[in-house]
Order: sequence, then structure tokens, then C-alpha cells
Amino acid sequence: MTDLKQYGYEESETPPVGQIPARVTAQHRDHYSAICRYGEVRASLKGSFIRSAVTRNDLPCVGDFVLLRHNESGPSLIEGVLPRRTKFSRSDFFGHGLAHVKANREQLVAANFDIVFIMMSLNQNFNVNRASRYLAQTWQSGAQPVVLLTKADLVEDAGPHLAAVMEAAPGVPAHAISSHTRSSLDVLDGYLHPGKTAVFLGMSGVGKSSLLNTLVGWDTMAVKAIREDDSRGRHTTTHRQLVMLPSGAMIIDTPGMRELGLLGSDDGVSAGFADVEELFVLCRFTNCAHRTEPGCAVLAALANGSLQSDRWERYLAHKQEIRYVEDKAGHIADRNAFFKSISAANRQNKKDKRFEE
Repeated sequence: MTDLKQYGYEESETPPVGQIPARVTAQHRDHYSAICRYGEVRASLKGSFIRSAVTRNDLPCVGDFVLLRHNESGPSLIEGVLPRRTKFSRSDFFGHGLAHVKANREQLVAANFDIVFIMMSLNQNFNVNRASRYLAQTWQSGAQPVVLLTKADLVEDAGPHLAAVMEAAPGVPAHAISSHTRSSLDVLDGYLHPGKTAVFLGMSGVGKSSLLNTLVGWDTMAVKAIREDDSRGRHTTTHRQLVMLPSGAMIIDTPGMRELGLLGSDDGVSAGFADVEELFVLCRFTNCAHRTEPGCAVLAALANGSLQSDRWERYLAHKQEIRYVEDKAGHIADRNAFFKSISAANRQNKKDKRFEE
């Protein structure tokens, strides 16, 4: 018998008769893998559960705790999703999935995790603005962010890179590591405790699979070389999965993301730029646009150097992206509603003609 508590499960109430708790460990094209008291099982979604889903986010993702009806002779059935403690999502305007489940502008990536390892490699992939965007989403999720600068063996001194990250994200732990030389990997022991779950996030080629293989001790994930001309990686992970480490901690590995839309991340940006938004209440005018207004605390802070111009511009860029994502999602929703109304009108016209005939 598998003890689900080892996978982070905390029972809050007794499941209905015939159902048992399980945790989703992998999401494939047409089925899920889940761990339950009987070990790892293949599982599919119960039809009535699918029909009751309002959006795709009501369906399971990797890391979810679900209610399962176990089947010894075939696929088990997932009949419900238990409340999520944390979740990580990205914008998804078109999405994939089941036609009869409403698409929405949010795509869940992982659920019920404690730590998000934001990974960038110390080659041309290093980009402070990208790290800041990931941090905004991480703060929004409610988990603890930790920045990992991978492939530290490629640079003589990672100090300036670490300083740039810590300046952009005050108070966020940042470490330079190398899976190849195993340099500084021991710092991860402070985060990877038994029963805790971490998420790897980063673009292709930053070394997520290499680090996972090193932590597990065997080749869990395939590893592909990056392109030498631009340091961009090739997609290695093809589906999201949860992997148990020898330490008892778990890692959710995700396909590399080339784009991360800041959907609904106002709270996350506010958390990451609290020092900036604290200045707003000090402005003379409550509707200050922080451009040319007299008595603007932001302009004063920029002038005396207490607020770095890079940090202010990064804050404005995040806010602008959130508005763009929201506007784009709204435009697509309006467009879909328009075409849906036309389709409904055409169907009604056909019915009217048949009635007249």
C-alpha cells in the first residue's frame, strides 16, 4: 500500500463511499497517471465530471489531488478535483482540450506546490526581465520563489548575475549552480524536504531535465543540446509530470515556455514591487500619473536614486503587459461571442424557413 501522505496529501474530510484520494503525477494526451493507495494507476475522466466542468481549469492538472474510483482491471476514473492550495497558470487565448468544455484565457500548469524554482542559464538565456515576469506569476500563485542560475560552469564569476537578480527581486533567494560539475547543488537541500513539492520553470535549454536527472540519480528525462548560435534550447520535456526524489521531495517538471503571459497577475506584481507602490500614497495627488506632476514621490525617488530607473521601467512594462493580455483576451471573447451569435441566428433562420414551408 502506498501512503499518499508521502506525496503531500493532507486529509481534510472523508471521501465519498467508493472514492479514494489520489495525486496526478502526469498528464498525457488522452489519459492521466495518478498515485493512490494501490500505487500508480492509469486514469481517465468520468463523463459526468467532464460535462459538469465549466472551464478547462475545473479539470485536473499535474499536482492535483483528485477523487478516484479505482479499477483493478482497467483505467480508474477521476470523478473530482480537491481544492488547490496553490496553482501556477499562464495565459492561453486559444488553448487545446475538449470541445464541449469552455476554453478560457488561463491554462493551469501545476497545482499544490510549495516552491517554484525559476531557472535561467548563465549563457545568452540570462535575462533579468524574464526572471521578473516569472516572479510575478510565482507570487500570484502563493508559493515561494527561488531563482536558480544554471550552468555556472560556463562563466568565471556568477557574482554579477546574482547581484542583478537580487537587485531586481529583493529578498528572493538566488543561487548559481551547475548540474555538470554538481557545484552548489547542496543549497537545494534547504528547500527539498520530504513531502514538499517544487516546480521547475524556465525556457527550453536552461537545464531543467539535467538538474532533475542529477537530483534523481538516473536519467528520468531526455536531455538535448542547445543551439550554439543563439543559446536557445530545444524542447525536451513533452508533458508535465511529478517525480519523487530519493529525499522524499517532489519535482513537477514542465515543458519549456517561450512565452509567459502575465494573466491576472496584478497581485503578484504588487507583491514583487511593493517598494514601488508604497511611493504612490506619498504623491501629492491621488490620481498622479507619475510623469510630470508636481509633488510626485516616484519622480522624486527616481531623481535622488532611491528608486532605480530600471526597476521603475520593469514595473511599468509588467503593468502594460497585464493590460495587453486582458485586452487581448477580452477581444477574443467578444469575437467568439459575435461569431457564436451569428451561428445561432443562422440556425434560427433555418428553423423559421422550415416552419414557413
